[in-house]
Amino acid sequence: MKKILAIALILGSCLVLALVAGCSQPAAPVATPAPTTVATAEATVAPTSAPTSSSDTITPGPTQTLPEIWSIEMQVQNNGYAPKPQINIVLNGGKGMNVIPEIDVKITRSDGVVETDRMVQPLTKGKEIDLDSTTQNNDRVEIWVITPNMDKLKIYDQIVPWRAY
Repeated sequence: MKKILAIALILGSCLVLALVAGCSQPAAPVATPAPTTVATAEATVAPTSAPTSSSDTITPGPTQTLPEIWSIEMQVQNNGYAPKPQINIVLNGGKGMNVIPEIDVKITRSDGVVETDRMVQPLTKGKEIDLDSTTQNNDRVEIWVITPNMDKLKIYDQIVPWRAY
């Protein structure tokens, strides 16, 4: 009986000390200024395909760099699966995920077909787009970002091989 009473007193003392020390209260949230956003429903846009025009070429062009405060990281790779080849574009994060309103993706395939799609807010890490590609090693992927200033910058323009060895 004395052992149970002693253990209860020790546990009770520890509980009182924890409450007095403030260990059981949540930390006060840190106030950080955030841009005001308006909640909108995400528009689902089907990929579009169109025959290539004379302005759509397979040769990559120059790209631009986003300012560090708007930076985002994109991963582009082909699935390497011959029955249904696709290029997978994944948003891996970045400081600009909450302020970039839209990311446009354009694939110029080696068979002359151009496919486009886009990511719109809310942008989250792991958000992805899958577009059809070919089994050739010369499908061009362009990624355009609409900045908060409503400028359109090309941040990625490369040939994506069907399989990387």
